[in-house]
Amino acid sequence: MKILIISSDRNLREVLKFCFEGWAYEVTLLESAPSDVMLIKRASPDVIVVDVHAAKRPDLEICKLLKDDFITAFIPMVTLIDKRHLRSQLFNIKQGVDDYLIKPPDPLDLRVRVEMAIKRSQYGFRASPLTGLPGGRVIEEMVRDRLGARSPFSFGYLDLDNFKSFNDAYGYVKGDRIIMQTAYMLYSAISAFGNRDDFIGHIGGDDFAFITTPGRYPDICHNFITQFNRIVPFHYSPEDRARGYIVAKDRTHKVREIPLMSVSVAIVNAVKNANFKNMIEINVKVAEVKRYLKTFEGSKFMADRRSETLRGAAGPAGKSETKQKPEIYKQPASPASGYRPLGQILLESGAITADKLDEALTVHWRRGIRLGEVLLQLNLVGQNKLADALMKSQERCEKKEHPAHGK
Repeated sequence: MKILIISSDRNLREVLKFCFEGWAYEVTLLESAPSDVMLIKRASPDVIVVDVHAAKRPDLEICKLLKDDFITAFIPMVTLIDKRHLRSQLFNIKQGVDDYLIKPPDPLDLRVRVEMAIKRSQYGFRASPLTGLPGGRVIEEMVRDRLGARSPFSFGYLDLDNFKSFNDAYGYVKGDRIIMQTAYMLYSAISAFGNRDDFIGHIGGDDFAFITTPGRYPDICHNFITQFNRIVPFHYSPEDRARGYIVAKDRTHKVREIPLMSVSVAIVNAVKNANFKNMIEINVKVAEVKRYLKTFEGSKFMADRRSETLRGAAGPAGKSETKQKPEIYKQPASPASGYRPLGQILLESGAITADKLDEALTVHWRRGIRLGEVLLQLNLVGQNKLADALMKSQERCEKKEHPAHGK
């Protein structure tokens, strides 16, 4: 087990380090809370102990920052706080702490609290064990809170097309990697184009949900689908990737050519005139948009702005309305000849094995650290080979942006 202890009290740090190392913990010490969470992501602790010395606000803020971040949200945190400041800081503590102890702590008491927090985290039924994202119950709570606040929001439902066929053909281990990478790509898109308080949930299987604002969802969907179409084909074999399909049984058990995976994103905007009362009504609208999206091939997204657009119902003047069309993203004719992610370049050059790449990618997806940095941390690739691969990746991007004349 890994424990991160943040305390400005040198004596306390040393006592806790001595005790927890004696209990076979891997201990990391920090004198003060870092300004961002990347340092903590790199350490990847199983539990964090924060000594809120004299209830300093920066130490309390790091707790909320960690809980607001996709990668660190489910790391349990225990706070040590002076009894004199407990009442004044009670609200702040609630924002991002799983448990607390009054200073000075009995190391044995702290160990019990730490191990209980870890156990709760590991067996929490609200989070997906695969992605770490909150599940259906939390998603419902988030929607209920947004509806109660009466602020406009956009609810996105993301579903992978042809995932079952991929899972049947390649096995559940490779299927799990698709799910993990999808979660990471959605997180990346929302981090880059969403709001700080946007939400991501894993409904189960290949279904995800996210909550953002009406002005943000188009860029989130564009970015996510671009990532998906570029990267997911590399989960297939070179032969299947070049063909653009696999030969497998469909849902009716007929053998046919099934295209590579695509993604459908249904958006429902809960704005002032939508009058949604609960999650059930939003789900009904999501299902309607999703059914319509499934009639189109390829990756696509669509937001339902008017209830009649999908049914072709009569408009205000009694005239039939034109159906709203989704935004479709065409797959490249030959994915094998275009974009190459860093891992694929290293794999093709023989610089890394498939097993080692899988190991690095799992860490990359879970911690949110750049793949190159993970490869160096785990000593899976040397600095020179990584630099060569990065240069090749850059050259491919430049050729794509500035193709040679006449070619």
